[in-house]
Amino acid sequence: MKFLPLVWRNLFRRKFRAIFTFGCIFISFVLFAFLMIVRTAFTLGIDFAGADRLWLYHKVSIIQPLPVSYANDILKTPGVSAVTYCMWFGGTYQGKPNQYATFATDVDSYLKLYPEFKLPPEQVAAILADRQGAIVGRDTATKYGWKIGDRIPIGADIWMPQQGQTWFFNIVGIYDGDKTVDKTQFLFRYDYFDENRRAGKGSVNWYVIRVADPSSAASIASTLDAHFANSQAETKTAPEKAVIADFAKQTGNIGAMITAILSVVFFIILLVVANTMAQSVRERTSELAVLKTLGFSDTRILTMVLSESLVIAIVGGWLALGLMYLLVGRGSFNTAMLPVFIFPNNALVLGAVLAVVLGVLAGALPAAAAMRLKITDALRRN
Repeated sequence: MKFLPLVWRNLFRRKFRAIFTFGCIFISFVLFAFLMIVRTAFTLGIDFAGADRLWLYHKVSIIQPLPVSYANDILKTPGVSAVTYCMWFGGTYQGKPNQYATFATDVDSYLKLYPEFKLPPEQVAAILADRQGAIVGRDTATKYGWKIGDRIPIGADIWMPQQGQTWFFNIVGIYDGDKTVDKTQFLFRYDYFDENRRAGKGSVNWYVIRVADPSSAASIASTLDAHFANSQAETKTAPEKAVIADFAKQTGNIGAMITAILSVVFFIILLVVANTMAQSVRERTSELAVLKTLGFSDTRILTMVLSESLVIAIVGGWLALGLMYLLVGRGSFNTAMLPVFIFPNNALVLGAVLAVVLGVLAGALPAAAAMRLKITDALRRN
C-alpha cells in the first residue's frame, strides 16, 4: 500500500493516454453491464415461470382462438386445481400502439394464479364490482401518470366495440411486485369485453392452468391435448417455462449473441490496456533501472507495474458496474419491450472478476519484461 502513490503517479504521467485508456475500460464495462441486463430481461420470465403452471393454446398458433367453454372441461381434468383464460387486446393509447401487455381475462382467477402480483383486497373487490374496471402495473401507471379513479380511453386496433372505435376503462387497481415482476400489464374484465365486442364472441387466446402436483404436469398436458384432439380447435399444452422460452427464442439465441459480442469487446480492450502498459514500461526503462539500483527487488518491480494495470482496470470497470447497478435499481432502463430490467448479482460479480482478470492479463507481459530488465542493459539503452 505504501507504493500506491508511486503507482498512481506513474499511471498518470501521460494524462491523456491514461484518461483515454480509463474511458475505454469504463465504456466497455458499461456495455458489458447493459448486455447482461438485456440477457436477463429476455430470460427472466423463464427463470421465474411457475413450475405448477401450464399454458394451453391452439395447436396451430397462440393467436388462433379457442372456445371459452374449454375452461369447464379443463377444470374437470384430474390434477388441475385452477384455470383462467386470456384474450390479447392490443389497442392504442394517445394514438400510439400500446407497448405493454393489454388483455382481457377473468381477473379474480388470474390474480390467484399469479400471486406475485400484489394488489390490495379492496382493489380486487373494486374490479369485481365495476364491469369497466381495469388494473394496471405500477410501471405503466407511473409512465402515463395514471391513478385510481382515472377513466382511460384505449383505441381499438383488433377488437372493435359495439359503438365507435374506442374502449373506456376505469382504473380501479394498481398492482405491484418485486423487481422480477412485470409491472407494465393492463388487465380488464373478459365478460365486459366479450359482451361488447363486435366479433369473435366466446373465444380466448390461451388458458393458464395450475396443477396440484408439478411432477404430474407432463401427464396432465398430454391428457388435455388428447381430450381436445379431433375437435374444431385442437390444443397444445406446455409448461409455462417452455412457452416463455419459445417466445424468447423467436428473437434468436440471445445468450450466444451477447457472449460473442462481449468476447470481442473484452479482447479489444485487453489489447488497448496491454499496449498502454507496454508503452509506459518502455518510457521508464532508465527509471526502473535506477529503482533496481536502489534495491528494489524483481518481485517488487513486477508488483508495481502489475499494480498499475490492475488499478486502471479495476477503477474503470468497477466504477462502470457500480453506476449501472445504481441506474438499473432506479428503473432507468425499463422499457415497454423489456419491462423487467435488473442487474443480477451474479452478473455484477462476474463483471468485477473480469475487471481484475483484464488488469492481470494486460499487465502480465509488461510487468514480466520490467522484472527481467537488467540494470546495465537498461542504462545503456538510454
